[in-house]
Amino acid sequence: MRKTVLSGLLVLVLAVPATPAAASGDTTLHRYAKDTWRSMAAMVEPATGLLADKVTGDLKTRAKVTSPTNIGTYLWSTLAARDLRLIGGGDATARVGKVLRALERLERDTPTGQFYNWYDPATLQLVRTWPETGDVVRPFASSVDNGWLATALMMVRNAMPAHAPAANRLLTSMDFESYYDPAARPDAGTGLLRGGFWPEPPDGCYVESDYAGTGTTVYSTCHHYGAPAETRIGTYVGIALGQIPREHYFGPYRTFPDNACDFGWQDQKPVGSWKQYLGVNVWEGTYAYRGMRFVPNWGGSMFEALMPDLVVPEAEWAPRSWGRNHPVFVRAQIEHGLDEAKYGYWGFSPSNDPHGGYREYGVDPLGMDEPGYTSDRERTGTDPGYEGCRPAKPEPAAYGDGVVTPHASFLALPYARDAALDNLAKLRRNFDVYGPGGFYDSVAVRSGVVSKWYLALDQGMAMAALSNTLTGGNLHRYFAGSGVEAKLRPVMRLEEWDVEE
Repeated sequence: MRKTVLSGLLVLVLAVPATPAAASGDTTLHRYAKDTWRSMAAMVEPATGLLADKVTGDLKTRAKVTSPTNIGTYLWSTLAARDLRLIGGGDATARVGKVLRALERLERDTPTGQFYNWYDPATLQLVRTWPETGDVVRPFASSVDNGWLATALMMVRNAMPAHAPAANRLLTSMDFESYYDPAARPDAGTGLLRGGFWPEPPDGCYVESDYAGTGTTVYSTCHHYGAPAETRIGTYVGIALGQIPREHYFGPYRTFPDNACDFGWQDQKPVGSWKQYLGVNVWEGTYAYRGMRFVPNWGGSMFEALMPDLVVPEAEWAPRSWGRNHPVFVRAQIEHGLDEAKYGYWGFSPSNDPHGGYREYGVDPLGMDEPGYTSDRERTGTDPGYEGCRPAKPEPAAYGDGVVTPHASFLALPYARDAALDNLAKLRRNFDVYGPGGFYDSVAVRSGVVSKWYLALDQGMAMAALSNTLTGGNLHRYFAGSGVEAKLRPVMRLEEWDVEE
């Protein structure tokens, strides 16, 4: 590693590794990366360089919308493609430069620098009418979507010296304090992030706010993000940029407390105790599943559990919390697919529904929300009850048409590499689930129906997982530079969860 300084910005230039050796499945993973990158490249709008939301399985027809998350996944996938020698350094630099120039032209919320959720990748205009339905789209700034874009800009400033100043300029113009409600958890002594805000009053519930003190009122979502799902990326970014207090890391519930029936709606009664970190009171609860104890996420899906781990090295920086939880969560997903539901396959996460549309999938008992995300199209769920508040329901006699998404196996690579490779191989062998851009988005494993689409989010997660696996964590290192590790790691390492395999 060497260091250089551009326009006063310290940039870490990491050596690009050689093509991975053919060891322990690396050749197979490298082939998956090559094909997955082909789908990402096919989603790019030539005129602007921005990635569309999805593309058909034949790589010919792109969606007419994109989002900050889509753009972020393309930026880090381009870095991954360069590092894996799928494209040359000059090509990668040109692609990233085109994206940064397009970002500078997109309409944003001026006082906070936050990007809105949907743009036309061909014209760079805000999407105000949904192309497929004609429904009205109100501009909305999301703490999660902006969080994913910000993580990609953090990587670019450390991985591409030529674009470091432009990436850093965009990044530092984004104010995540605009989502932070400091009074959200007076019981804990910290606040929470709201889901996002509209620049104009929407239909339905909203809260007038100006958390960043800009002098301009916006209209925030009524809900906060209070569970340890993928939404935590906004927390990481806000703390890393020094825009929200580090104590906020301990604000979201690990599980809701077990006091009386106040939280009796949650999926099961947790076991735990109160602890304090940096003056914040934290209920350190865990749930039980098939002999394991773990910290759940909201719906029980793989991307809620592991998408942030693609960019933030959670297992390394938080070895006694996330480092314990991630392998247990992966094992639980595997046991559900193979042993409980007996699908013969595993990996449940929001994806395209093979029978049409987009839907959330997960493992119901692994989520805090009692209805949960289910693993089959029939929505077969479980309810263990909540002692003294809600009776248990009988266990399901059988599960229906389970929907498995390959991106879940890629997310699991750091924690169950052999199982993930085996699962992907079985899916490819037994279903028409692999096309010119790698694995299609999902398959209903009992009926055999396949969703022959490639989604920017899901392919981007696969590219990040493959990159980290094959390069020993390049994307993690890119994210950690420029002082980010120094701000996040000391906070994350404090916590200890009573997780058991």
